[in-house]
Amino acid sequence: MNPFGLEGKRVVVSGASSGIGRQCALACAAMGASVALIGRDRERLGRTLASMDPAGGHRLFAADLTDEAAVVALARALGETCGRVHGLVHCAGASATLPLRSTTRARIDALFHVNVYSALYLTREIARAGSFAAEGGSVLFISSVMGSRGETGKTLYSMTKGALLAGARSLACELAPRRIRVNTVSPGAVITPINETLPHIADPEKRRKLEERHPLGLGTPEDVAHACVYLLSDAARWVTGADLVVDGGYSAR
Repeated sequence: MNPFGLEGKRVVVSGASSGIGRQCALACAAMGASVALIGRDRERLGRTLASMDPAGGHRLFAADLTDEAAVVALARALGETCGRVHGLVHCAGASATLPLRSTTRARIDALFHVNVYSALYLTREIARAGSFAAEGGSVLFISSVMGSRGETGKTLYSMTKGALLAGARSLACELAPRRIRVNTVSPGAVITPINETLPHIADPEKRRKLEERHPLGLGTPEDVAHACVYLLSDAARWVTGADLVVDGGYSAR
């Protein structure tokens, strides 16, 4: 038996329509898991699903995870159609670069709903429904190095990602009696289709400066997905309450 494999496991991946979430879903499927894809955009989720083996028992669920009632219904549907869950990877989220003077109540609420409340809603409802496997499971929150490092303009974003780091440690203690592990993955700068046209990536000089701050260069969604596969697998069965930093050496500087 390969302790790093995911054969026989059902893994739920949020934010699976693009970027890191999409790659996590594909990587989990490649390692043998049956994957439940979650996202707002059914069409883009369908494109992710079309890239996976149709014999893998994968399913998609379109839902707005910032809507608490929608998450309750989603958890019920997951239990009815997918059975027991062995892993949850919460990738859904948003980034923001805002100076303090621009942090309005509306922007604060919006970012916390997307990055923090959605993670709490989804984990709570799956646990409340009793959908985690009897032998335990693994919960992963995709945080960021900005949750523990500081940069100008990242105050609000860092607060949301820091909340995931802190919450995961306490949740790891709470769910340990049920053999449910809770960890976070904190990526550095990762190139995705969403951000590759933004100025800090598309502009050659700005990209060069960003690359200089990452000794191993900028990351790819695959780099983060592989870390997630490890934490979902039985190879990490004694790992909980931890933050796996995947940042190409950014935080080592």
